[in-house]
Amino acid sequence: MLNIHNLSISFGGESLFDEITFRLGAGDRVGLIGKNGAGKSTMLKILSGEQEADTGQIAKDKELKIGFLKQDIDFIQGRTVIEEAQQAFVEIKKMEKKIDFINEQLATRTDYESDAYTQIIQDLSEITHQYEIIGGYNYQGETEKVLIGLGFERDKFDKLTDTFSGGWRMRIELAKLLLQSNDILLLDEPTNHLDIESIIWLESFLNNYPGCVIIVSHDKMFLDNVTNRTIEISLGKIYDYKKPYSQYLVLRQELREQQLASQKNQAKQIEQTEKLIEKFRAKASKASMAQSLIKKLDKVDRIEVDEDDNAVMNLRFPISLQPGKIVVETEGIGKAYGKSQILEDIDLLIERGSKIAFVGQNGQGKTTLAKVIVGEIEHTGKLKLGHNVQLGYFAQNQADELDGEKTVLDTMIDAATESTRSKVRDMLGSFLFRGDEVSKKVKVLSGGERNRLALCKLLLQPFNVLIMDEPTNHLDIKSKNVLKEALKSFEGTLIIVSHDRDFLQNLTHSVYEFKDKKIREYLGDIDFYLDQRNAENMRAIEKKDKVQKEVSNNSNSKQSYNDQKKFKSLQNKLSNTEAKINKLEKEIKSKDLEMATDYNKAIAKSNFLENYKKNKKELASLMKSWEQLQEELELIS
Repeated sequence: MLNIHNLSISFGGESLFDEITFRLGAGDRVGLIGKNGAGKSTMLKILSGEQEADTGQIAKDKELKIGFLKQDIDFIQGRTVIEEAQQAFVEIKKMEKKIDFINEQLATRTDYESDAYTQIIQDLSEITHQYEIIGGYNYQGETEKVLIGLGFERDKFDKLTDTFSGGWRMRIELAKLLLQSNDILLLDEPTNHLDIESIIWLESFLNNYPGCVIIVSHDKMFLDNVTNRTIEISLGKIYDYKKPYSQYLVLRQELREQQLASQKNQAKQIEQTEKLIEKFRAKASKASMAQSLIKKLDKVDRIEVDEDDNAVMNLRFPISLQPGKIVVETEGIGKAYGKSQILEDIDLLIERGSKIAFVGQNGQGKTTLAKVIVGEIEHTGKLKLGHNVQLGYFAQNQADELDGEKTVLDTMIDAATESTRSKVRDMLGSFLFRGDEVSKKVKVLSGGERNRLALCKLLLQPFNVLIMDEPTNHLDIKSKNVLKEALKSFEGTLIIVSHDRDFLQNLTHSVYEFKDKKIREYLGDIDFYLDQRNAENMRAIEKKDKVQKEVSNNSNSKQSYNDQKKFKSLQNKLSNTEAKINKLEKEIKSKDLEMATDYNKAIAKSNFLENYKKNKKELASLMKSWEQLQEELELIS
């Protein structure tokens, strides 16, 4: 399907890949992993044809279709959600325009007996048949099914895409890609803005996808549930195993241990040979033997152990000053967006030193309450911050808010205070921005690198209460572990919004579940919460909570699909019926005129009255059919 041979690329004299070779085939579901900045997104851009490598070849089938979900999305303004998603069906849309044009001709032309008119009817029949073959009656139902699977409610389908946040726009783009008939899907961080319910749906979709999928993700569970192959990019090389992520890590470690053992044994043999050489060199009678051993030693292939890129950021969240015992207190907090009530009558008391997790499906109000606490949005009810409280806030889109035209260094200097400006370079170094990397513009950084920079920038401001909304988005697995350890050591108050069980484990002391406009407190960590909900993991809770909704959605989707197919079919039948009625009315009118002019001459024609009565009877039948079709259309429109 796709062959990559000796692929190399470098930036600023620094090699990113060095003669990488691998092959992709149908059914491969590849997890492309590596630390932030290793080149994962660059590899996807090269495979998609968006970027060229310095050297190497990519051989692919001539008709191969590749779909690419990028981290940065740009939509044409003015389209609704459903319209944007249906851009996936280019051929069907073209055919619909042809059908509409033909139907317009049938309705307006009057040369019913001409060969051209007959040809138009035949063309409509043929194109309608083709339309059905390529899925013209199915695509609207399929679009709705995918959008619902990705978390969209039906009442959002007709809203403009530019009214949605970046995360929801990414879902629209993902829906579009999943609806296309691509042979290869390249997905760059597809789960970053999905709730667990949508991730479960996406896993099911990808597991049944017949083509090849390459996924860049730092979600270990998602990779394990979807992939059957792992390719790691590390220090310019790749490690390719036909195993999902967790199994790959085990095999990779076993390989490295074998290499270390073999290298150790070889080193002993080399050391013994070198001792013999030194011993024989001293004796003239053994000189030839020494030379023979030297030549033998020169021919030995030295065993190399695969290098591990263990560079991680050095992260610590210092507390600014000690606040009072109560840091946040709310009474009757409510928030609505238009007619949609998100939160209702929320009472909350957060004490100094609390470590709290906000969990629940997207749209239940977790981010909304976080924004209420930091004063970003208006609300009803009362909010009171405690004595000496200084809030630090890391938003979901914190990395997206960075100015792409600024350099890494300028981003930090512009945000620094007098007391922190002198520490900027040291801080950047601890976040792995070293040497010339601080001169890079933000727009060329990977998603993970931008997230690291946003975290670094956060530390420029003093705080003792830290609120973080999905902070692990885009972070590689090692960086996520470093962040977790830093948060565990944080002496202030922590509120964290996350869907990541591994990240939350042993991090927080209480869990607030958001559901049905309310919150419910569980006095324990994430494992206690799951135990109380009788679930193995957060996905199991989503599955449990969504059963009724899924049944309803499937029923609605099936009904919608049937309605759409029936609607199109009825429209075409109605157009054909109207064309036949017009034709018959013209024929009857012509015969009426003949009889009015010279009745005897008219009826003297062969079968004149017989055909006249036949036309009248057929017209009556067609009119009856037309009425029935109209009634059916009104029922489903």
